Amino acid sequence: MRRAAPLFMMYRMTRQAPFSPVRAPDARSPFVRLRELLGALPPGKPAISMAVGEPQHPIPAFVGPVIAAHLDEFGRYPMNKGLDAFAEAVAKWLTWRYALERPVDAATEVLVLNGTREGLFLAALAAKTWVAPRAGPPAVLIPNPFYAAYAAGAVAADCEPVYLPAIAAHGFLPDLDALKEDLLVRTVAFYLASPSNPQGAVADRAYLGRLAALARRFGFLVFSDECYCEIYGEEPPPGMLEVAAPDFANSVVFHSLSKRSSLPGLRVGFAAGDRRFLAAFLELRSVAAPQVPMPAQRVAIAAYGDETHVEENRRLYREKFDLADQIVGGRYRYRRPAGGFFLWLDVAAQGGSEAATVALWREAGVRVVPGRYLARDQQDGGNPGADYIRVAMVQNKEITAEGLNRLVAVLG
Repeated sequence: MRRAAPLFMMYRMTRQAPFSPVRAPDARSPFVRLRELLGALPPGKPAISMAVGEPQHPIPAFVGPVIAAHLDEFGRYPMNKGLDAFAEAVAKWLTWRYALERPVDAATEVLVLNGTREGLFLAALAAKTWVAPRAGPPAVLIPNPFYAAYAAGAVAADCEPVYLPAIAAHGFLPDLDALKEDLLVRTVAFYLASPSNPQGAVADRAYLGRLAALARRFGFLVFSDECYCEIYGEEPPPGMLEVAAPDFANSVVFHSLSKRSSLPGLRVGFAAGDRRFLAAFLELRSVAAPQVPMPAQRVAIAAYGDETHVEENRRLYREKFDLADQIVGGRYRYRRPAGGFFLWLDVAAQGGSEAATVALWREAGVRVVPGRYLARDQQDGGNPGADYIRVAMVQNKEITAEGLNRLVAVLG
């Protein structure tokens, strides 16, 4: 296995020569950049954070009792693969939730993760050594805007991150028709988020099927980030495993309880799919990844066996999007997203993402994220997030309504 650069050096690896799809990238966390943007500027009103996608809904009632019943397991090292009962609960849930041709095999097709961030990051390192030799400099394809762990994993794996604009013109998803064969033959992995962060776009089965076919044809992996799959409006989003049957070849899905069950602090997720890759992924994780405490896995088993709290969670988000429909209305090219819990608002007329973010904080005390910080500049200098702000609908109804009313009052 190729030795990755130390983590403290990772963000200094620019991969600018001999190829680069971006100009002068700033690879720091968008939240670090946000703090620098606002600096010591005081909020104009009592602060309301609509920046971080951290669910604020009550945690399920069963969490405390389950942990209390298994406190003694904090005294034992967990296995990297996870509890058999955890894998069985996940396999049962996946088979129930999605239209799969066959059940997921708990023994070989499920791995526990310490939250999906570390799984999505380490997956790129495992993929680099798992795929057949590439016909050219190895590349990892990433939707732009994107979740920062994708790019961090690509750079740590010594692959070129290639940012694919996910803009309104093609449904806020990467345009598969724009992918050239000379890029696909050197692709190691393709990260996709559906529902997407930040735009809330959902890839339909036809799109997912095309991507699965490309992965099999060119021998790369699809890493499908489906962490927002249980927060949706009318129809549950399809998943990558539905189109990768019967063997899930070249496809791996990543799920988390952070959004589904409002348990971001539990740090439990899973990867499922191609058993050949997952076997190699487990080898890497056995020496490099944090193990997941068994009491946390017990909570996850209960969570994947209960849909009542998920339906309530979904209801709360729907009520807040009803508020957005009423308060934001037709401003800022707002559209109610098909999934996820973000607003992706066009503020080009207000001076762009950074100017709007500063104005909202300075005048209204509302903290949002500039879309520019969630994306990278493309070769032509354009940035798919430059005209947008991301607004996280994670607070309760009252705070959300206040925040949206302040936003409209400032931005007009």
